[in-house]
Amino acid sequence: MLDLSASAYLWIKALHVICVIAWMAGLLYLPRLFVYHAGATPHSETSETLKIMERRLLRAIMNPAMLGTLLSGGLMLADSGTDWASGWLHIKLVAVVGLLVLHMMMGKWRREFAEDRSTRSNTFFRYANEAPTLLMILIVIMVILKPL
Repeated sequence: MLDLSASAYLWIKALHVICVIAWMAGLLYLPRLFVYHAGATPHSETSETLKIMERRLLRAIMNPAMLGTLLSGGLMLADSGTDWASGWLHIKLVAVVGLLVLHMMMGKWRREFAEDRSTRSNTFFRYANEAPTLLMILIVIMVILKPL
């Protein structure tokens, strides 16, 4: 357990919010790129451009933002003031695990597109695009309202 000063905790929290925003931007945008990619002809100029965009988004923005989110969130959880008995915290953490699973699935889907072996339709990716939104809504409600 850490005993963070109030000032240190707030700086870590600010970093956490910044990283979450960047991570969520990627989690919301990458499936939209997959929607377009699913409709593109393999090896076409559009497909090759989307491959570059997807790789850069995942590696340069999403992965670092995810790591920053997990590290800063972990530091806040390690603070001695964390109330581990709160039900809202458990629900939030389960939803964060859901975001991590989605992130890994998106990485898998990106590799499939990179290798021109994706078989999923653009409709599949339209639905996949909604999952991070639903988890984000749940997380925000848990953190702000703390209903449990």
